[in-house]
Amino acid sequence: MLKKRIIPVQLLFEGRLVKTTRFGEYRDVGDPVKSSAVYNSQQADELVFLNIDRDKRSVKPLKQILEKVSEECFMPLAVGGGISSIEDASFLIQNGADKIVLNSAIYERRSLISDVAAKFGTQACVVGIDAAWNQQLRRYVPYSNCGRTRHDNLDLQELVRDCERGGAGEIFIQSIDRDGTMAGYDLELIRRVMEATVVPVIAGGGSGNYEHLRQAFLDTGVSALACGSIFNFSDSNPMRAKSFLSNYGLHFKKV
Repeated sequence: MLKKRIIPVQLLFEGRLVKTTRFGEYRDVGDPVKSSAVYNSQQADELVFLNIDRDKRSVKPLKQILEKVSEECFMPLAVGGGISSIEDASFLIQNGADKIVLNSAIYERRSLISDVAAKFGTQACVVGIDAAWNQQLRRYVPYSNCGRTRHDNLDLQELVRDCERGGAGEIFIQSIDRDGTMAGYDLELIRRVMEATVVPVIAGGGSGNYEHLRQAFLDTGVSALACGSIFNFSDSNPMRAKSFLSNYGLHFKKV
């Protein structure tokens, strides 16, 4: 049986950690290096770092943070934000990333997925998809560019299938509607993505308490849950979350 995973998400803006609400307003939540060391001690399965600085989309600023975090953490690090070429991906892998999270660039050049998968393996290629429910269209619509660009012409499930065919080893689906609300995960969004792919799915957006995690795991079968607000704004942590969830027959890797 595949082990489930709890993955803290760290959003980076000008060298600091922030937490957004619906991909908009944000609050400062601390230092990325110190936060990573805490998560390491709390048995997080992985860490995801996403650069959300919309005006500085270069991967270069991530180097110093990755070097410092790598000294503190002994878990896989997935990194994204501003990756537009195989050279960007290579730079991040060379400087401490274990996985690459592709997002906005795939809407312009889908072949970047196969480029990364061919060079580093599908296990290192994560495709991030941000989506929101569109009432007028009556369906979920993908967004890119940190939630600023809407892609009405794309069917979410077909996009997921296309990314899998291209070599994505994981799909990281984030609900823009639930981001930062602490109101629970968008279970229907997760189900639709799960229906479209056989690769592991990470779901993010809406974590507020352990019951939200339990419901998402048991109701959708999702492989991993990405968490931000639940760890930033409460006394919850990955170790306590896994202890709670293990009571419901969910299995996690022993760290």
